[in-house]
Amino acid sequence: MKIDARNIARTLDDAGSWRAIVLHGEDTGLIRERAAQAVRRVAGTTDDPFQVAQLDRETQDRLEEEATALSLIGGRRVVWVKDGQESLAPLFKRVLDADTDALVVLEAPGITARSKLRALAEAHKQVASIACYPEEGRALSQTVTEALAQAGVTIDRDALIWLLGVLGSDRSGVRGEVEKLLLYAGPNGRLDLSSVQDCVGDAGGNSLEDAAFSALCGNRMMADQALERALADGANPVAVARTVLGVLVRLQKVAQAVQDGQGRAEAMKSLKPPVFFKRTAAFSQALDRWPLPALALVARETQAFELACKQSASRDMALCRRHIASLCTVRKA
Repeated sequence: MKIDARNIARTLDDAGSWRAIVLHGEDTGLIRERAAQAVRRVAGTTDDPFQVAQLDRETQDRLEEEATALSLIGGRRVVWVKDGQESLAPLFKRVLDADTDALVVLEAPGITARSKLRALAEAHKQVASIACYPEEGRALSQTVTEALAQAGVTIDRDALIWLLGVLGSDRSGVRGEVEKLLLYAGPNGRLDLSSVQDCVGDAGGNSLEDAAFSALCGNRMMADQALERALADGANPVAVARTVLGVLVRLQKVAQAVQDGQGRAEAMKSLKPPVFFKRTAAFSQALDRWPLPALALVARETQAFELACKQSASRDMALCRRHIASLCTVRKA
């Protein structure tokens, strides 16, 4: 059964009412977090070998065996499958057809909308199929503020805006930065813009910004290195497109303000959030290289790149690397 986004929290809280929970989508960190939540809800822990059988890619052929095994100490067992592949569909169907009480929690970040495994999960009334996509905008803001509020920590509005602009899209990365801020602020502390910038610095999603600025400044080698680092950390091509577009929009705003007679330094400071001091040199260098019409042109190309990634998942990585490489050369509008 396909679970609506509004009902995901309730579904995970009631994980014991399902035969299986299949988690899929682009955010591997969110998939892992939700999987662990479901496992703990039923087994009470994630690391008891008698109650939780964890299967990785090399041991997934034991799915049916583990799902039909009886608990040695009583209680309901959980079979937690990590990095589930499309090839699991036949095994998964046999488990659902079998008389077993075990809960199967299946992480399957790589499956597509046409996947047989996903179709099987969405068609079965006792299987919860949950999509896990990167949070952004209001959803990301809510996640951050709620996590801080649980420790009594408050954050200034301008600090939150700046933080949301540099956080990566992967849930595990977001959680890591929030935990760092909690440690920095202390119980019932307060975070202003300066303290957030000092604490987060170049962390979060800044590998993507590194790639964007390096490319726009014409440094192909640094752009490629930053991009590969971001992809290795779990970034996806759509996140790359959105980060690049965000950088281009900010460059366009400053370029337009300068064209209208405002000083560059003043225009950069007037951005919300303001340009991070460690980005100032790269920001100015990009403005020197790219005239306003060329920025508008490459922004349209980036929008087209994002659309192409969504339509051709099999080629999105190649499209991503090619687009970053193309940003090293200034266009003639």
